[in-house]
Amino acid sequence: MQKLLTALVALIALVMLGLGLNFMFNPVTMAAQFALVPDGIVGLNTIRGDLGGLFLASAMMLGVGLARGQPLWFLAVAVLMGSIALGRFLGFVIDGFAGNNLPAFLLEIVFVIVLVLAHRRTPPL
Repeated sequence: MQKLLTALVALIALVMLGLGLNFMFNPVTMAAQFALVPDGIVGLNTIRGDLGGLFLASAMMLGVGLARGQPLWFLAVAVLMGSIALGRFLGFVIDGFAGNNLPAFLLEIVFVIVLVLAHRRTPPL
């Protein structure tokens, strides 16, 4: 079970790394995929900084947790993903439900569950 959880955390880290790099270096494409409309240079800068930074920092925290055997880092990313999922849930309640954002919401919930489980079952070094 421990090896599976470690592999899943590594996979989540790779997903975060891919998202972060894409937001940093392909902000126009990523904005379109996430239904964002950047307002000129400032909007592109915000997409690169806020979203790219969020996902790259998440990948780095998971990498540190894996490399150093410090599962507390997994909880930091779980809190970030849980906060994003909470925002989506509030959007469903306040703005209405559009089915095309359900997969992202469910994936964020799965990430939170995996990261919390990995934290609980990974003995610190």
